[in-house]
Amino acid sequence: MGRDTTLLSATLTQEGLLRKALLVVGGSIFIALAAKVSIPLWPAPMSLQTLAILMVGFSFGARLGAITVLAYLAQGALGLPMFTPSTAPGLAAFVGPTAGFLVGFVGMAWLAGLAAERGLARGVIGTALSGIVVSALLYLPGVAWPMAVAGAFGVEAGWVGLGTGSIWAGFIAPFLLGDAIKAVLAALMIAGGWKALSARG
Repeated sequence: MGRDTTLLSATLTQEGLLRKALLVVGGSIFIALAAKVSIPLWPAPMSLQTLAILMVGFSFGARLGAITVLAYLAQGALGLPMFTPSTAPGLAAFVGPTAGFLVGFVGMAWLAGLAAERGLARGVIGTALSGIVVSALLYLPGVAWPMAVAGAFGVEAGWVGLGTGSIWAGFIAPFLLGDAIKAVLAALMIAGGWKALSARG
């Protein structure tokens, strides 16, 4: 991780193993709490979960951001109440209709962190655009799972093998505006964090 390319690297002079572990735990709890704030829609609620994942990625960087989301998913797989209220608990979440999004969250955090490390997520506009692009890429694993991957793994359910129209209507269209808003909110908060650091310095 490059020095002073993320809020974490600019804030901490030393990133010891214990401190990183605490950040991972804290970040995973932050995502879990955000997941509970949701508007119930089918098949996935529009929650603040992805907003939290963007912020973890932008703040922690690619590697630690991805590790944090992996820890979040592992805690959820163990049955802890980490996911959105409508997501099945435990391992059942990873064979449900939103499993592709859950797995894609790791890539989302990694890409957001990479954007921060490369200097793309600095300032409101750059961070917002990065957040929108990263959020859009989340739909790739998200829709691949119900369209084809779940069926290939032998999952049988009414949402498996849906056509393009149903995928668009149920898995994409209801969430596009929310994702754009969350990308802008993440950008405002990250930019505010940088401004606060500058004022402190």
